[in-house]
Amino acid sequence: MDFVTVYKAVTAAQSQIVRSRLEAAEFHPFVPDDLSPFGSDPLALGSGGIRIQVPAEEAEEAKAFLASEPADEPAS
Repeated sequence: MDFVTVYKAVTAAQSQIVRSRLEAAEFHPFVPDDLSPFGSDPLALGSGGIRIQVPAEEAEEAKAFLASEPADEPAS
């Protein structure tokens, strides 16, 4: 199964929020950098961020979903 990066988080907390949003919307997210040392906040920017991926067939819909509602703000 091929995975596509749909979001790059700056912090581990942000990656967990985005992953949770995708899971709640019934996507199948995978965070390959979750257990790497680059998942720690100070190194995330230098390593290009923490990747949140979904299966390739979900990628376009997941990107649209994430773009529809900012992760930093609660839904109204």
